Amino acid sequence: LLAPAPGRLGEGVLTPDRLLAPALHAALREALGPGRDGLRILPICADTAVADLARCLGAEAALPGHAFHTQGGSALVNSKAAFRAVAAGAGVATATGTVVGDPHEAARAIGALLGEGHCAIAKQEFNGGGLGNEILAPAPGVDPVGASRALVLPDGAAIDAYAAERWPWLSDDGRHRLVVERFHPGAVPAYAEFEVTDRAVELVGTGEILMDPVAVGEIVPALATLPAPAVAELIAAGRRLCEAYRALGYRGTISADAYRTAEGEIRFSEANGRITGSTHLHTVMGARLVGPALRSRRVYLGGECSAPSFPAAAAALADAGLAFDPAAATGVVLVNDLGPAARGVMYCAVAEDLAGAREQQRALMPLLAAAPV
Repeated sequence: LLAPAPGRLGEGVLTPDRLLAPALHAALREALGPGRDGLRILPICADTAVADLARCLGAEAALPGHAFHTQGGSALVNSKAAFRAVAAGAGVATATGTVVGDPHEAARAIGALLGEGHCAIAKQEFNGGGLGNEILAPAPGVDPVGASRALVLPDGAAIDAYAAERWPWLSDDGRHRLVVERFHPGAVPAYAEFEVTDRAVELVGTGEILMDPVAVGEIVPALATLPAPAVAELIAAGRRLCEAYRALGYRGTISADAYRTAEGEIRFSEANGRITGSTHLHTVMGARLVGPALRSRRVYLGGECSAPSFPAAAAALADAGLAFDPAAATGVVLVNDLGPAARGVMYCAVAEDLAGAREQQRALMPLLAAAPV
């Protein structure tokens, strides 16, 4: 295990300058030895710094899609603005909307939707979990599901003022574009995650994304909460979207995020070209911990909760008999420590059905919050 020296933002963030430090390259070359056969570079996100690291090590072949990633392709796949163009070209349904480049265009796009009596959602080009979104409504009563807040803009003057005032935040001080599209109250967020390789687009798994008001967890698989025809459409259209990104040269994980409207329509909202907060539920929890024989017969409920520390949470689960039982392939797994500042943990409740997973969740949250330090 090698860790690079602290960079321009210290040791808490893996900034590009840390990956490109000559001392790290020397240490990696020594650890790897002369050959690169069998090496696989598996980053959370294959940005240009990762691609440059692979080049400096003479390990371009170890990073699938290296040629694409070295030209900034990762930013294209994770752009909510570029997503709308790729989805349109691939015939994948999205919400009515557009991509705008200045506050005047934003005001026009928002006004068009609100003028028809719809709600709008303004989405930063690069963000995640709903944290870069704001919902805009013509009248009160709309919950900010999938966004940090909801605002009422009753008329054109209010819309113009909002666009002018919020443009620096919405556009990251003019560096990025903004997506404005129709917001569907009552919609259920979901996703289909795929692995894009040289040979094919392979399904990794599906799930429902839980919002309160932004992403707080998920339920795997999507069939646990959504009708089978909706899940089939989610997978088929998601695969079509990923095939378009594959044709561009992307290789790696893509989560095709969508939602099912109150009318039963599946519409896609974005693509995330990286290892996501869902990947481990499929590739580790389901495929390895539960195993192939029982994987499809289990429901996985992932989330976060307060806890004084990771060891205290693990001890509390064991004492209460809630910890994961490998023989039964059910129980609670602690996935990650959120750190001393957050004082919390990520968990995954594994059960035979959704009711069982929710029962585990109800039991573990007060238990872990009250665990002794």
